[in-house]
Amino acid sequence: MSFQNPVFIPGPTNIPERLRKACDMPTIDHRSPLFGQILHPAREGVRKVLKSNSAQVFIFPSTGTGGWEAALTNCLSAGDKVLAARNGMFSHRWIDMCQRHGLKVEIIETPWGHGVPADRYEEILAADENHEIKVVLATHNETATGVKSDIAAVRRALDAAGHPAMLFVDGVSSIASMDFRFDEWGVDVAVAGSQKGFMLAPGLAITAFSDKAMMATEAATLPRTFFDVKDMAKGYANNAYPYTPAVGLLNGLNEACGMLLDEGLENVFARHHRIAEGIRAAVGAWGLELCAVSPEVYSDTVSAIRTPEGFNATDIVSHAASAYGVAFGTGLGEVAGKVFRIGHLGSLTDVMALSGIATAEMVMADLGLDITLGSGVAAAQDCYRGNRLNADKAAA
Repeated sequence: MSFQNPVFIPGPTNIPERLRKACDMPTIDHRSPLFGQILHPAREGVRKVLKSNSAQVFIFPSTGTGGWEAALTNCLSAGDKVLAARNGMFSHRWIDMCQRHGLKVEIIETPWGHGVPADRYEEILAADENHEIKVVLATHNETATGVKSDIAAVRRALDAAGHPAMLFVDGVSSIASMDFRFDEWGVDVAVAGSQKGFMLAPGLAITAFSDKAMMATEAATLPRTFFDVKDMAKGYANNAYPYTPAVGLLNGLNEACGMLLDEGLENVFARHHRIAEGIRAAVGAWGLELCAVSPEVYSDTVSAIRTPEGFNATDIVSHAASAYGVAFGTGLGEVAGKVFRIGHLGSLTDVMALSGIATAEMVMADLGLDITLGSGVAAAQDCYRGNRLNADKAAA
């Protein structure tokens, strides 16, 4: 694998030099006011990226999985009931975590390639007259299948059913790359990680809690120590953590939020959509299909691409790494060996995306698939050039 080539996995993503330098800093006293000058701006930056005015942001030295655990253990008690759709590997893993914590999970089995079924949420919530369901889980962007779900529709389902359950959202592969509206969508806990849209190395679980979720922490009895948000809040009040923080990564997060806000969130989202559209144009030119079943669920951060029946898609990932030093993502769970994934999120440009498309073409041609070299690149070029020309006309 070459350190010179960009990666095209759904995370960790490419790290801009500006952020690498921000993380490379001398040791400081993490219980001093100086640390507060890193911590509090980073938390405020995350709040802005989430489009929230009131969310309480807690950042743990962990990963998105730790963020899931923080959401559950701070707000629930053993035996509480949770409603969740299982439509991919990461929704499955969150459900598994719930079950390991002694929670009762009502699972809506959903075909992989589909988004979460808001209509089924509404039916089940409306039938729950005793309000036994305490939390609804939703994966905003299912990384295994390249599927985004309509979180606003899930909120509407809760409201239509008149149900008081909290809404927890896994935004690990969407937040900071795709539009996320914490306040508008009535999200109670959102979970992200440092290694995807925030363009950093793995190591931070980024969570945001609503006032309602913070109230739930008072009654929750699931065991928690490392992930206790009340302990964290006390530490934050004194410019500190209840334990040793990842100071360099937090400094990088502060800088990453600055980069995103300087670019403009709507510009960030438009860039991701544009790059994704080019990838999708290439897939169509290759005569292949996405795992995502329809345009309304196409992800702007990762595309899971189906290969012909009988072909092992994992061979594409292996050959790309060994022959060209380029990383793509393998299929996971039910789609293992059936898809390969192109991650197109974080620090990425049209030109970088074209290099990934060209490499994928070479790999598939090497492996005997009926791919015309240059076909996907040309389709993506048309997409990117057309977008730029339209933007120039609009600006004229």
